[in-house]
Amino acid sequence: MAKAHKKGTPVQVLLTPNYILTTGKILTFLSPYLATRFAAWLFLKPFRYSLPKREKEMDTLFLEETATVTSINRKIVIYKNTSANSGKKILLAHGWSGRGTQMPDIALTLIKEGYEVFSFDAPAHGKAPGKMSMMPYFIDSIHFIDKIYGPFYGAVGHSLGGMSLLKAIKNKSSFQKLVIIGTANSVTHITREFAQNMQLNLKVAKKMKSYFDKKFGEDMDNLSGAFSALKVKIPTLVIHDEDDVDVHVSSAYEIKNNLKNGELFITKGLGHRKVLGNIEVINKITTFFEA
Repeated sequence: MAKAHKKGTPVQVLLTPNYILTTGKILTFLSPYLATRFAAWLFLKPFRYSLPKREKEMDTLFLEETATVTSINRKIVIYKNTSANSGKKILLAHGWSGRGTQMPDIALTLIKEGYEVFSFDAPAHGKAPGKMSMMPYFIDSIHFIDKIYGPFYGAVGHSLGGMSLLKAIKNKSSFQKLVIIGTANSVTHITREFAQNMQLNLKVAKKMKSYFDKKFGEDMDNLSGAFSALKVKIPTLVIHDEDDVDVHVSSAYEIKNNLKNGELFITKGLGHRKVLGNIEVINKITTFFEA
């Protein structure tokens, strides 16, 4: 059973059952090897949750289709609203344990502004089947949607969705403008934060990072936000909240400093998720796309 909400507690901790945390602590004490494998398994396993009331309007207004991303042989669910029929398309990319309807206020505002809006459930997220996922699945899903429905005028990515978009654009995608919100900078930092949230130690975090490097055949920091940002030349708006306990605000400054054409917008008191529904943030996004 997930713990009750507590202000200042990372969402990852809130969603993790107590028995998982206890198991991790015991394995850390008994065997760093087993603790590393357990942590890696947890790291690739997103949490699922019922559709929140605030997302139901978007879920109703958008057409859905299930598609197979052939490069990874995984299914995703694509959401699309082309009622504006403007040809000016925006893609929304959710974060870890998120879903395609996670940014309803942003999506519905963009539709009112005349954009065609697309979104998706990444593998093992939302309505998409599967139990395990990873950032390369997000990246390949973005490339797949871009190839089928592009070119896209812009994209909005939250958290891991922002990192994935930075990497996808570095690898050449059609987007002309990018907005990233609450996006992390370093994969090494993410694994350390994850280990801390799961009450594991730094040794397990380092071993887990090395395990992933070996498993995927490259230094996973090549997927980091700031590393990808060095090759991103399109106008990019970096939004982050000072009180984000899931991703430290320093990531926003590090990413922005590596962008050739970056703009920074820092908020306060919104955290990692409320920032997605804030009217000032939404106005900033629409103004950025219209500029």
